[in-house]
Amino acid sequence: MIELRAGALRCELVPELGGAIAGLWLDGVAVLQSTPMPQLSSARQAGCHPLVPYSNRVGQAAIVWQGTLQPQVRHPGDAPRAIHGMAWQRPWEVLEADGTSAMLAFGHPADSVWPFAFDCSHTLRLQPDALELTLAVTNQSGKAAPLGLGWRTLLARRPGARIALRAGGRWEFDADRHPVLRHASTGLEADGALPLQDTCFDNWDGLLTLRDGALQVRIRSELSRIVVADDGAPGALLVEPVSHVPNAVHRYATGAPAADLGLAILQPGESLVAQMRIEAEPAA
Repeated sequence: MIELRAGALRCELVPELGGAIAGLWLDGVAVLQSTPMPQLSSARQAGCHPLVPYSNRVGQAAIVWQGTLQPQVRHPGDAPRAIHGMAWQRPWEVLEADGTSAMLAFGHPADSVWPFAFDCSHTLRLQPDALELTLAVTNQSGKAAPLGLGWRTLLARRPGARIALRAGGRWEFDADRHPVLRHASTGLEADGALPLQDTCFDNWDGLLTLRDGALQVRIRSELSRIVVADDGAPGALLVEPVSHVPNAVHRYATGAPAADLGLAILQPGESLVAQMRIEAEPAA
């Protein structure tokens, strides 16, 4: 475990569990749905972890790329489809770390799990008022490859919470939790304690706010898509700033434009970079 401290903020990292952030606390109050490291057995129990080389689900656990079917590893349990790639299921290397920052790295050779080689870095910096994250992925294969990234983030969900974000569109999900239809939208403003339908917003303005009687938390990112959903765990709200809509690789193979989906097609040696900032302060 790596512990970062800055002002009243404390962050625990568990690199061997998918580069996960076990928890983030402000004066002992959970900002993320935090699980202390000794109780973690999977990155999915953690407060946050990076999503690489894609986010969310791939329909039928397979993609067609340049005319070739590429099966993906199905995720067991409640998601019998490929989900979030493989980086969250494998150890990350610690390149450097000190009391307020850390840099992690993960490399993937082309294999049956994902046929495109890539490497990525994840830099975390704790400030007195925020945790700043920078995630980068580079195509290391010898051909163009679809790549995406983001963060699976579980915000602590307390009574009286209000969630707000502004966006230009939202995608409806089918029973398999794949986006099937886009509508114009102004975003979301709702009681954060009530059940929320799984939704992917696009043309997001880059700010999500969650307020309750204890904390005001803001998620900021230049990524233009965000998934909001119930996680199923008590006291957790799932928020995923991401580069593309769920099932983007599969939809692209069936003719949907990459730009509409947010899917990056990286040439050999080309990189995709994203940032996220988790700000926390006591409620006024």
